[in-house]
Amino acid sequence: MFIGICGGICAGKDTIAKYLVREHGFTRLYLSRNAPTPPVERSASDAHVPAPDETTSSKSKFHTADDLLAHVTASWQQRWVTTDIWDESVLDVYDRRPAFILLSVDAPITTRWERFRVRCERHSLTPPDLTEFVLRNDVHIYSHEAGLAYLLNRASIRLLNTSTSLEALYSSLDDLDLTNEERLRPSWDVYFMQLSDLAAQRSNCMKRRVGAVLVGKERRVISTGYNGTPRGMKNCNHGGCPRCNTAARAGAGLDTCLCLHAEENALLEAGRERIRDGSILYCNTCPCLTCSVKIAQVGISEVIYSQQYSLDRSAERILGEAGVKLRQFSPPKEGLVDLAVATKSKAQTNGHVDQLEKFTL
Repeated sequence: MFIGICGGICAGKDTIAKYLVREHGFTRLYLSRNAPTPPVERSASDAHVPAPDETTSSKSKFHTADDLLAHVTASWQQRWVTTDIWDESVLDVYDRRPAFILLSVDAPITTRWERFRVRCERHSLTPPDLTEFVLRNDVHIYSHEAGLAYLLNRASIRLLNTSTSLEALYSSLDDLDLTNEERLRPSWDVYFMQLSDLAAQRSNCMKRRVGAVLVGKERRVISTGYNGTPRGMKNCNHGGCPRCNTAARAGAGLDTCLCLHAEENALLEAGRERIRDGSILYCNTCPCLTCSVKIAQVGISEVIYSQQYSLDRSAERILGEAGVKLRQFSPPKEGLVDLAVATKSKAQTNGHVDQLEKFTL
């Protein structure tokens, strides 16, 4: 696994890299910087402010991104991390490998300025005032030459780091499970659930987008389906279903709804003769009561869903009585993740939190 971390000055790149090294056995790699130091990384006197881990050994420092990638490729079974992604040209090199994941990290600008102020003072340098820091930051992120905004946009996981302690930050990172191998190659559950999400994009229903994928026991796709009005009728989003085009609440007036559900379409597309014992139905939303009855009838062995629905309990009862397993699936978190919102507390182990360096990022 090869993780790249990008973000603004004092957003938390160094701390997250150290977390991966300390807690998950990653080796940190460095890339020589040929371009001048950006103004946002300088003191008020325009002096360069050293980063926390600027002095590195020659074994882990490379002159070009291609050299660094060659090193990673030769030892692809190990875990590597770098924060040295200067622009999109460097990212394009790293992104060639399927084992590469890009994280971005950001924090409120006042928080980052306070962290940078502490870093400057540690080196006996006068920090820029907040106004100057904001102006420099805007150039660093939004100028076409710097390209940091383009890097942030390409990250598959975008971390918002407002944590005030290493213990809280590490607990949140533990919950996030960054080293989950499903981030590199999706498991079958992730793969088929993503296909159901893709099918849902074809939905024409005005109420919600639902997709379903019917899979055989050899993990071969039998059929797909999405919700909407029947073939030959006006699409629901063009006024084809009066019920869906009103403010009817969820689960109400279903007997007047003209839309076929995604599960129904998948079953109709497959036909009873193609559904064998051991078939699994993936749905991005839990089936309703009516669909659950039909699922039980055709002999599907398991239903896996991601989003809940108001009739989950009824579906669970029907499917359970018919011997059909119902399971909710939660994939690894992606997109924007607020690290200050931890879902569980991390207990101190061997006093490692007490021995960590001051939280300045």
